[in-house]
Amino acid sequence: MKYDIVIIGGGPAGLAAAIQASKSASVLLIEREARLGGILKQCIHDGFGVVRFGEKLSGPEYAHRFIKELRKTNVTVSTFSFVTNVCKDGCYKLTYVCQDGVKTAECDKIILATGCRERTRNGIFIQGDRCSGVYTAGSAQNLVNIMGVMPGRKVVILGSGDIGLIMARRLTLEGAQVIGVYEAKPTPSGLTRNIHQCLYDFNIPLHLSTTVTRVIGSNRLEQVEISQVDDKMRPIAGTERVVDCDTLVLAVGLIPENELANDLSVRVDPKTKGAFVDQNCQTLTDNVYACGNALHVNDLVDYVSESGETAGEDACKPTKERKLVPVTVKGKFLYSVPQMIDVNSDVSNVITYFRASEDLSKQQLTVTVGGKEIFSKRFAKLIPPEMERVVIDYSQADLTSGQIVMELKEW
Repeated sequence: MKYDIVIIGGGPAGLAAAIQASKSASVLLIEREARLGGILKQCIHDGFGVVRFGEKLSGPEYAHRFIKELRKTNVTVSTFSFVTNVCKDGCYKLTYVCQDGVKTAECDKIILATGCRERTRNGIFIQGDRCSGVYTAGSAQNLVNIMGVMPGRKVVILGSGDIGLIMARRLTLEGAQVIGVYEAKPTPSGLTRNIHQCLYDFNIPLHLSTTVTRVIGSNRLEQVEISQVDDKMRPIAGTERVVDCDTLVLAVGLIPENELANDLSVRVDPKTKGAFVDQNCQTLTDNVYACGNALHVNDLVDYVSESGETAGEDACKPTKERKLVPVTVKGKFLYSVPQMIDVNSDVSNVITYFRASEDLSKQQLTVTVGGKEIFSKRFAKLIPPEMERVVIDYSQADLTSGQIVMELKEW
């Protein structure tokens, strides 16, 4: 089958991209699970859609609004489908396995909306026995919210990311004893509101600069060894103590899925672990787009959908030659997206996302082109867990001759 656009991933980014692209293109949406919605299907807590819809929705409610819109389009949807190969031979050719067997599809453009995956125990090198009872936060959430199964009764949570905080509250509500949340960094990794709503409101202790260094158990997890860490997050000898538990939940970070991006020779930003993109979410590989958590890990699903719509809208347009100007960052940035500006495209309202690399106060963001300031905004406080979004107008600047510089400095 031949399509204008193939979108890989049926989560919030893929759904938004498909709806937008279907307005003027033929679209195939490939999703590896049985149902659309991505991770939203198991996120039964509220807080989704505040930016987009002005109300607090659960994950399934938010996804349903997009699925409902998708059904009104002519998008071809293939669920229970897994892409095994993608290559370029004139056009892009994909091979995917579905319930009907092995199929192929050709397209002019590809949108990667593959989301992100969790770091596992192997990724953070926890020593000890290979016993049951060790889960990622996402798998624990799936057990409780989708399958109705409790992963354990006496729980230690490693990592203070948002999903770890939410699972601390969820497991408590289901009757488990959450002994504590342990975070190797000196500051929490989750949103401030989740720290208060999920931990403080339920009297769940948060231990900073502390990590799990060993798991102990013959068959089922019986204990974990807890150690304090120094400023380089290395365990401090002599601070070890043992905590009795039957479950360890790991919430130690998310990584954008890039396997297909690598197959397409898409350049990846080491800071975001996602692709380098321009303001249209097009990667440095022509006609390949990346959006949502496959591009960079977002705090809010509203922004995931926003980048999906950006990718879907641009993918409908005729292919044209791009002229990319890099965006240089100065100051304490963790990352900034987009990393490039396409001068030959619309530059009037460029949505830019960024994170600070550490807790900062009284910071001013300035954007200059060729030394001339075109944008400035002050922030009373910036913290790494909370992503910032600004809209920058480059239309009055001479982008062809000037260097684009984003800078954070104290005011």
